[in-house]
Amino acid sequence: MTLHLVSNKPSIIGILDLQGGVHEHLEHLKRLGVAYKRVKQAEDFADLAGLIIPGGESSCLSRLLNIFEIKNVLLGAHQRGMKIWGTCAGAILLASKVVGENSCLDLINITIKRNSFGSQLDSFVSEALIPAVAPEPIPLTFIRAPKIIDVNSDVNILLKIDDYVAAAENESILVTVFHPELTGCLAFHRYFALKCGLKTTGNNYDYIDPLWKNWSWTKHAGII
Repeated sequence: MTLHLVSNKPSIIGILDLQGGVHEHLEHLKRLGVAYKRVKQAEDFADLAGLIIPGGESSCLSRLLNIFEIKNVLLGAHQRGMKIWGTCAGAILLASKVVGENSCLDLINITIKRNSFGSQLDSFVSEALIPAVAPEPIPLTFIRAPKIIDVNSDVNILLKIDDYVAAAENESILVTVFHPELTGCLAFHRYFALKCGLKTTGNNYDYIDPLWKNWSWTKHAGII
């Protein structure tokens, strides 16, 4: 008799759906062929290989984690192996030190400063080469972005610009102060999926769909 073993390896990336830019992350994961789901309550953490904490308002997200009683569930899932990626506000939640306020999740040894570029009107776009993520320069979108102003020795810097760090990681956590989900580039979402041990479709790490627009996600009825 032949025994067929069933793998219980987590195979889904969740997006924390409490506040902030959720839809765009879902659309990027869909284009990569990665299984995804929204995460709002404790039971949603089942089968997650990774979790994306999106941009939004970090103080609001921190309060909602406590109101919905999922902060400890999130931390427990991380201890069991779930990887986490925080973009902008998500990076603030994951930091061990936040200038002028208490830290929330304290999962990566960085010091971060909120609203480091000014108001919403000071938002901007640029591009940078990040060799670990893609072989060609990728677009970056900064919206009321924080700056990572210090990192410990156990943190790997992926991108440094002038006097601040814009992207960093440790073994289980990825943080970006910019918003990869607001460009047509799939490089960072592919990088995080691979960090989670998941396969993605295609081979072009910096693939940018020429037809993609920053409102394209509104057309995907299966996502909204």
